[in-house]
Amino acid sequence: MSSITDFRRDFDIFGSGEYVYFDNAATSQRPRQVLDAVSNFYKTTNANPLRGLYDWSMDATKEYEDARKTVADFVGAVSSEEIIFTRNTTESINLVAYSYGLDNVSKGDEIVISVMEHHSNILPWQMVARKNGAKLVYLEPDDEGVISRQEYESKITDRTKIVAIGHVSNVMGITNPVKEITSYAHSKGAVVVVDGAQSAPHMKVDVTDIGCDFFAFSGHKMMAPMGIGALYGRKELLENMSPFLTGGEMIEYVTRQDATYAELPHKFEAGTVNAGDAVGLAEAIRYIEKVGFDRIEEQEKKLTALLMDGLSKMPYIKVYGSKDPTKHCGIVTFTMEGVHPHDMASVLNDDKICIRAGHHCAQPLMQFIGAGSTARASVYFYNTEEEVERFLDRLSSVREVMGYGA
Repeated sequence: MSSITDFRRDFDIFGSGEYVYFDNAATSQRPRQVLDAVSNFYKTTNANPLRGLYDWSMDATKEYEDARKTVADFVGAVSSEEIIFTRNTTESINLVAYSYGLDNVSKGDEIVISVMEHHSNILPWQMVARKNGAKLVYLEPDDEGVISRQEYESKITDRTKIVAIGHVSNVMGITNPVKEITSYAHSKGAVVVVDGAQSAPHMKVDVTDIGCDFFAFSGHKMMAPMGIGALYGRKELLENMSPFLTGGEMIEYVTRQDATYAELPHKFEAGTVNAGDAVGLAEAIRYIEKVGFDRIEEQEKKLTALLMDGLSKMPYIKVYGSKDPTKHCGIVTFTMEGVHPHDMASVLNDDKICIRAGHHCAQPLMQFIGAGSTARASVYFYNTEEEVERFLDRLSSVREVMGYGA
C-alpha cells in the first residue's frame, strides 16, 4: 500500500522541499496524474465535444460525459443528468440563485443562511432577496462554530423558501449538520442548497443520504484544475428551471422569435464546454479514491492536532472554533496578539511558508467573532508532520521579528 510519502512524490511542486504549503482551503496542489490527464486530452482528443460527427469530436464527447458520470458517482447522485459542469462553487450557487431563486422566492418569503458562509453563498441570496422583496435570515453558531438544533429550528419556518448552508466552514472548519438541517427544512417546504467547497475534498459526500436539493463544489480545492466545478441538482427541480446562460449547445431548436432548450444537463451548459478540465476533475476524483477518505481524514486529524497543540503553547495566539482538533477539517484559524495577520503571513513567506491572511471571503463571520481579519493554516493529506514543526518553529519567532521580543 502506498504511503503518504509515496503520494507526495506525485506532486512535482513539492520536489525541492523548499516551500511549506498550508493554504489548501483556498486551493490544493495537483498531482502529475491530473496534469497528464488534461495534457493528454488536448494532445489526443482536441475537438469540440457534443457537436462533431468525426472521431475526435465523438471521443471528446465520450471523455466529457464519462467525467460527468465519475462526478455523479463521487457525490452519490442518482443520475448523471443531475450533474452540471460549471467553473466553480461560486458559479454553481449563482446558477441556483438566478434560475431557481428568482422564480421561486416572492415578497415576504425568507431565505435562511448562516453567518459563517463564504461570500459566494451570501451575495447571490442578497441579490434574490433584494430583487424579490424577500428577507435574509441568519443562523448564528456558538463559540465553537456549532449551529444548534434549537437555532435552525427557530429560524427555519413556514416562510422559508430556501436554506443555503456551507457543509464545512472555510474559517472555523466545523462540519455543519446538513442532513438534519435538510430534513427539517423539507418539513417546512424549503429547498436546501449545500456549499460543498470545503467538504468534497476531505470527506465522503452522498447527496442522496444528505437529501439536499443542490450541492456545489469546486475542482481546484480537490486537486483538479482551476476553472472546473460541478453542481448537483435534483432532476425534477432542474427540469423546471430556466437556463442560467443561453447560446450555443444548450438549445434543441431555434427560430427567429423563439427557442426550445436541450434536455438535462446540457440546457445549463451553454457554449463550448471545458472538457479538458472536466477530464482533469475526473482524474482528481480517481486519485482521491486511490488515496481513500479514511487515510485523508486520518492524516488531516493528525496534522491538525499537532498544529493546535503547538499553538496552545503560544500564549499570544488565539485559535477560533472548536478546541477539538477532529472538528476542524484540516482548517486552523488564529490571531496573534499585537501582530496583524498580513504581517504574520509576510514574515512566514520570507521563510517560504504559505498561509492565508485576511477575512477569507467571510466578512459577516469576522464581524460576528469580533476579528477584522485572521490567519489560517489549512492542511491536506500530502502535508507532513515535519512541515507542521517547521511552521510552528517559524511562527514562534514572528513577534520577535516584529519587535516584540520573544
